[in-house]
Amino acid sequence: MKRTTYAGLVDEQYIGQTVTLAGWVQKRRNFGDLVFIDLRDREGIVQLTFSAANQAALDVAQTVRNEYVVAIEGEVVARAEGQENKKIKSGGIEVKVTKAEVLAEAKTPVFDIEDGVNAGEELKLQYRYLDLRRPEMQKNLRVRSKIMASATNFMDNNDFINIETPYLAKSTPEGARDYLVPSRVYPGSFYALPQSPQLFKQLLMGAGFDRYFQIARCFRDEDLRGDRQPEFTQLDLETSFMSAAEIQELVNNWVKQIMKDVVDYDLDTDHITHLTWQESMDRFGTDKPDLRIAYEIKDLSETVKDSDFGVFANAVKDGGVVKAIAVPGGADHYSRKDIDKLGQYIERFGAKGLAWMKVTDEGLNGPIAKFFADDAAEAVLAVSGAKAGDLLLFGAGRADVVAASLDYLRRQTAADLDLIDQENPWRFAWIVDWPLFEYSEDFDRWIAAHHPFTMPNEEDLHYLNEGEDPHKAHAQSYDLVLNGYELGSGSIRIHRTDIQEKMLKALGFTKESAEEAFGFLLEGMEYGFPPMGGIALGLDRLAMLLAGQDNIREVIAFPKNSKATEPMTEAPTPVAATQLDELGLEVPEQEKAEKE
Repeated sequence: MKRTTYAGLVDEQYIGQTVTLAGWVQKRRNFGDLVFIDLRDREGIVQLTFSAANQAALDVAQTVRNEYVVAIEGEVVARAEGQENKKIKSGGIEVKVTKAEVLAEAKTPVFDIEDGVNAGEELKLQYRYLDLRRPEMQKNLRVRSKIMASATNFMDNNDFINIETPYLAKSTPEGARDYLVPSRVYPGSFYALPQSPQLFKQLLMGAGFDRYFQIARCFRDEDLRGDRQPEFTQLDLETSFMSAAEIQELVNNWVKQIMKDVVDYDLDTDHITHLTWQESMDRFGTDKPDLRIAYEIKDLSETVKDSDFGVFANAVKDGGVVKAIAVPGGADHYSRKDIDKLGQYIERFGAKGLAWMKVTDEGLNGPIAKFFADDAAEAVLAVSGAKAGDLLLFGAGRADVVAASLDYLRRQTAADLDLIDQENPWRFAWIVDWPLFEYSEDFDRWIAAHHPFTMPNEEDLHYLNEGEDPHKAHAQSYDLVLNGYELGSGSIRIHRTDIQEKMLKALGFTKESAEEAFGFLLEGMEYGFPPMGGIALGLDRLAMLLAGQDNIREVIAFPKNSKATEPMTEAPTPVAATQLDELGLEVPEQEKAEKE
């Protein structure tokens, strides 16, 4: 039997027609001489009716179980009045089956194939092929597919050339750890899987391609979390002879098209917010602010520097800051026990506690309210903007700790009190004027805030000269943020050899080590590179947001878990000794035993 349409697409327009359908048995209801089966495929469900009028087909229906794969032929008829199901597209019809065939039998699934299934993530990842049958997962991956189709179509219509770059490349020190691939032909030498196509796309600009685009796979050996995977996908572009503002305008139109094509949302690009990195950190405590939350962080350092409350006064005296958020309606919502839980959570950011006060009609109330009477209370209320019914949450100490703590508290309280703006569900923002360098606690040294090939602001180029402090420089870089997530990161690139060499020197490279790591790029610049810039949008995060999920594993067909393993295939696994011998590699026996 040759399928004529999808089961989930059959509706009233098919009444009177004979259709051939194929799919999985979602549910069977057996009434002897009458059997109902819900047939499922990627488009949805349709109800099949088997009766004694077609005994052979009925005999088949009597034998099937959930998840059997079947093909049927039958006539589409209207359901009896009062039996319609308005929740599904095919709810007004049913198919009277005249012919049926079992294409494949199935064991009883380890969990129900339905949305909201009560199964642990590890079990669902172990049986991912079953999890992917669920309508929710099918929807998620179709959202991802629509994003890729829309993105590619836009790029094609704007004269971008889709060019693939290598997966097997040279290991270069760009930030995260590389995944290495040993070479059999050259024992002791390794390829690296690309952390991004950054160097290749700059070389493509040097080659004169002008506008490059790629849906690029990237690999980074780093610790995982909900929105991070060891392998991920970028919507990657690079251009020549365009300013940062021109690239941002192009990307605005790009995401406008994607939003329209995927979720039918008309994005007003004229009202996309622009914030400097410093302004974003000051107002929201993060470089990826969620602008759907109305209340912001307020700096009370000057207000409380002479406070009777020693924690605040000493924090300012020691060079730190005191900042706060006023949570609307938080005074009634949060008990002391609830606030203690918030305080325990922010300890992971380095906070030593959580000071708080509730604002009532009578004034301030709470453990530290006695230190803020009369004029002191009025000053705190004036600067924080708090009013009766609000909860004031404070951070005091090192600026980065306070920022991280209040950023978390702002997001968490907004979620708890349903204070996230639903009328404007998609809030994009550009974060610009980033520091060129940032200090890495992991590496215990200064690193490039974006990557080593980012062009400094023109007025900051002198900071790269001998005797100057390069850490004062800011970059021609820009991040696109959506609803509190970094959606994309880009910059104008360095296209001059002299500037690139100064940048690498500021990062600690000697002339010899720079040549060893990036010699091919530096040499290429000597043949005339154009001014260039680009950006890479994270496909996984964008798909996660547009599909309404909070974990990128929900929009990736076969993701790794939080331990960077793949439960279904059990990757990574030990390999045969003969394979190691071919590569000239040895694994210590103890390490082999631990892995096995």
